[in-house]
Amino acid sequence: MSNLLNWLGPRRTAALALTAALCAVASLTACGSNNESGSEGGQGGAEQTVTMWTLEDVQSRIDATKKIAADYTSKTGTKVDVVAVAEDQFPQLITSAAAADQLPDVIAAVGLSGVQDLAAKELLDTGAAKEVVDKLGTGTFSERALKLTQGTDGNQLAVPSDGWAQLLLYRKDWFDKEGLSAPATYDDLLKAAAAMKTSDHAGITLATAPGDSFTQQTFEHLALANGCQLVDDAGKVTLTSPNCVQAFQTVGDLAKKYGPAGNQDVDSTRAAYFAGKAAMTIWSSFILDEMAGLRNDALPTCKECRSDKQYLAKNTGIVSALSGPMGGPAQYGEITSFAITDGAADATKDFVQYMMNDAYLDWLALAPEGKVPVRKGTADEPTKFSDGWANLEAGVDSKAKLSSIYGPEVLKELTNSPDTFQRWGIEQGKGALAGAMLAELPVPKALSDQLNGKVDAAGAAAEAQKAVEEINKSLE
Repeated sequence: MSNLLNWLGPRRTAALALTAALCAVASLTACGSNNESGSEGGQGGAEQTVTMWTLEDVQSRIDATKKIAADYTSKTGTKVDVVAVAEDQFPQLITSAAAADQLPDVIAAVGLSGVQDLAAKELLDTGAAKEVVDKLGTGTFSERALKLTQGTDGNQLAVPSDGWAQLLLYRKDWFDKEGLSAPATYDDLLKAAAAMKTSDHAGITLATAPGDSFTQQTFEHLALANGCQLVDDAGKVTLTSPNCVQAFQTVGDLAKKYGPAGNQDVDSTRAAYFAGKAAMTIWSSFILDEMAGLRNDALPTCKECRSDKQYLAKNTGIVSALSGPMGGPAQYGEITSFAITDGAADATKDFVQYMMNDAYLDWLALAPEGKVPVRKGTADEPTKFSDGWANLEAGVDSKAKLSSIYGPEVLKELTNSPDTFQRWGIEQGKGALAGAMLAELPVPKALSDQLNGKVDAAGAAAEAQKAVEEINKSLE
């Protein structure tokens, strides 16, 4: 606990004050013991209760998760309390729960930065995570997913469950007409963007808004392709490396020469591509159900889409990993995990194993377009879950199987995408720095200055380097 309180610093009083609010919703957070027997540390008898917080807080997903939990209870007799927590409230709530010694047993759908943060606060049972992964079979998981959820010492911090991928989407019908191949490299991107830019549509639209984390994700996706890393193995910031300067140059050229005018964000990039006003865009896999016309508040509006709402989905090509002259193939992606906390009830490991095996497809079905399996199958059936995932129904207002909309080459690209996921700072032990950058967004700000002509690519890299070094110093 001393480690946690040292971390809280000036926020300690405010964080501890949240404990009262936390206990006010005792039915959700299980204030008191982690199990019905009331024994400390979850060492209860047969009538244990496993408390699971989940960051999947959309009501339909909460209901589906509670059904999975109820099925587990009916099979094992172990009760599971499912607690939905909003992602933006999670840091405060977990701090408050830890200060009050009332941690949940497991946290579902926690991202890579969250796992790293929990590990830094010594709130995880890494032995339990390793035991679950070993029982399921390390060979059944994506090697990259396991690597990204490990500490620098090789400890398995959490059990990776699924992920979403950053993707390059392109108008395959237009590319075929022009005789262009799938844009998988920097050269391909620049060539295609130049060829596709017309008075009617942009060659590409990608996020550039300086105050938007989506810009950070987009830049990082392209930067990783060129071997541009945030830090080196010694933890030194490396944004002025030749790899990163070239990444700034390429992203700047794509946006300024071949993209629409003005700052672009998560909404404008999607809208432009959906309207047929851009030949390419970079977006997460969460766009797949929307592009198929399954969500009424984000329907494709291209002229061909008026008679066939799935036209865009049928005529969009997908590239997951990209390569630059100095690196690749690589891509940005998010891995979410089941994080077992220190002192969790004994039954927690069995429950997480159940979620990753018996109920795995039910868990992925919450939002299959954004929950790509990182466990493709079992030792006996190596493609059981990847095959099953392709036949899950996606959508909000309408439902359809992914396999009925997207061809096998697209689905294969998606299921293989976790194998090329990378993230700045995680493997170098600087996940905290990467997370802290999201508060100030120094890279998007430097890119904006470049696009506005205040600095060139080298100047933008130097500006970002200085800002990130200051953030890094503040964390020491």
